[in-house]
Amino acid sequence: MMDDRGCWEWVGAIQPNGYGVFGISPRQKILAHRASFEIAKGPIPDGLEIDHLCRNRSCCNPAHLEAVTHQENKRRESASYRARVTTCPRGHAYSDANNEGINNRGKRYCRACDRDRYHRRRARQE
Repeated sequence: MMDDRGCWEWVGAIQPNGYGVFGISPRQKILAHRASFEIAKGPIPDGLEIDHLCRNRSCCNPAHLEAVTHQENKRRESASYRARVTTCPRGHAYSDANNEGINNRGKRYCRACDRDRYHRRRARQE
């Protein structure tokens, strides 16, 4: 089934992580997007994995699939996630004025949260 972005949505079994899957024997399962890539473009090169350019894990459109390194796939996934998340966990908007940058765990700092923590600690000390 095709959606408005041109994704070919897998209509079979979906794993909990969102990837389409099918079995060719009781013990052997194949990820649908990997099968689609190999049918359309040939074998997946050693050391590479398939990235969904559309960020839709159930998509099987070979035009939306690209063989990349694990590091590149994670970098793209992280950038896509940061683009979708517009507020910190406490609801403060991420903006240039409020965004401190990325910490060593790959998370964004929120200046408003840092300010709130500072004031709470200071109030406990007084």
